[in-house]
Amino acid sequence: MQAFEYANPNTLQEATGLLGAQWGDAGVLAGGTDLLSLMKENLHTPKRVVNIKNIKELEGIHRSGGGLRIGALVTIDELAKSHEAPRSLVEAAEYIPSPQIRHMGTVGGDLCQRPRCWYYRQGMGLLAMKDGKSLVPGGENRYHAIFGEGPAYFVSASSLGPALVTLGARVKLVSAKGSREVPVASFFVAPADENSRETVLRPDEILTEIIVPNTTMKTATYEVRQKEALDWPLAAASVALTMSGNKVTAAKVVLGHVAPTPHVATAAEEALKGQSVTEATAESAGKAAVEGARPLSQNAYKVTLAKVAVKRALLGAVKA
Repeated sequence: MQAFEYANPNTLQEATGLLGAQWGDAGVLAGGTDLLSLMKENLHTPKRVVNIKNIKELEGIHRSGGGLRIGALVTIDELAKSHEAPRSLVEAAEYIPSPQIRHMGTVGGDLCQRPRCWYYRQGMGLLAMKDGKSLVPGGENRYHAIFGEGPAYFVSASSLGPALVTLGARVKLVSAKGSREVPVASFFVAPADENSRETVLRPDEILTEIIVPNTTMKTATYEVRQKEALDWPLAAASVALTMSGNKVTAAKVVLGHVAPTPHVATAAEEALKGQSVTEATAESAGKAAVEGARPLSQNAYKVTLAKVAVKRALLGAVKA
């Protein structure tokens, strides 16, 4: 780990004033579960680390007229125990099994964490390019994307992202120059080159809160992991259903850990309209959700897992 300056601001204004215009000028420390790993591996070598843990305005879960405000410093454990947050978001937090991650990791950190792709984590770059070609399609790719045609083959690492997309949530990004709100659906992006990032967050910005609109939708999340101990998901699905009686009038179905961004399953959403959610319709929606999937040489199993995740999330939503 390289030497760095450490700053410990008490206000958001102080913190944003300590950031830089370029990546590498500063790193934001919240729970630290990702930042410290990146620094130890020399994947991120900030000249300054800005600790935001003492900024009280970034804490807490509060309901207002416009919806639910979730501060960026709310821990995964706090979200999992919340009685205010929508069910799908609580379930997404509950699926994170490690007590250490749940107690230290933050909701802001979950959205801002870098990809878990082993090519990237071993210093081969975000897109793992060599001689103008990605190493992923012909290499070890069993945990990589099944949607998209590159050049990004990593999967979005966020556990909360799919649920937040189904809920129409927004994030607030603040810099010394001002603030902006971005839909979570637009926050994640698939980079086109090694100089791009996987989110729209700028180096001089801090994600300060998540705003979840008030909703009466039936929601649920279902996630598949290889083991119950500390592990990364293989596939996940979050759903949000608007119902009229027992019929679906509108649906949002978003897959996680199968693409560089949370993947909106439009075909599944269309298949559900006007239908009751039964074993048969949920299974059909699962099949529709993976239309267009392009698995790599070692990860075709993810297609089946994504189908199952959608089916079980849908059945879970209507049983709530």
